[in-house]
Amino acid sequence: MPVIEITMAKASVETRRALIERLTADAIEITRIPAVEFTVLIHELERESIGRSGRTCADIMAEMK
Repeated sequence: MPVIEITMAKASVETRRALIERLTADAIEITRIPAVEFTVLIHELERESIGRSGRTCADIMAEMK
């Protein structure tokens, strides 16, 4: 049973659904393993829990507005 894991900032239901569909489709195409065998796990983090260049992603996003 192949498992695909992704860790990212919180996302909408639509975004998570699209990720699951596309990641599974690409994995099927590459491996030729049937879809029923794949499990996709999305680990979501608050933007305050993600840092880049010494700052939180929440701070970076706030400055971009």
